[in-house]
Amino acid sequence: MRIAFDGDAVLFSDESERIYQQEGLPAFQQHERDHAQIPMTPGPFKRFIQSLSAIQKRFPDDKCPIRTALVTARNGPAHKRVIYTLRAWDVRVDESFFLGGVQKSRILEALRPHIFFDDQVAHCGPAASVVPTARVPIGD
Repeated sequence: MRIAFDGDAVLFSDESERIYQQEGLPAFQQHERDHAQIPMTPGPFKRFIQSLSAIQKRFPDDKCPIRTALVTARNGPAHKRVIYTLRAWDVRVDESFFLGGVQKSRILEALRPHIFFDDQVAHCGPAASVVPTARVPIGD
């Protein structure tokens, strides 16, 4: 089984996304640089990915029946905080895609997850045209 997740407002809280929406990209990037060594606040799917990771740890890497992926619009320098957070949570993610503006559906089409979770309608629509997609309703 392959499961893909967006980061902000799915695995992590929407705190950083709100900074981006309210103050713009430069403020978001500065915030993430300033907080690179501080784990992000958990989002609604933290426990789910931790549970998947616990199952994954029972298998050798090459025989695990579950594969997880992070597919996020983030890119450098904001990727560092994501990596730090996942390590702090002791969560295994098999693949990470920091897209920085590349259409998520292009990656998802190649990755072929059985399901993809994202919070934004703008990403869910194109993703749903190539893979099963579930919208995480944050702030609705």
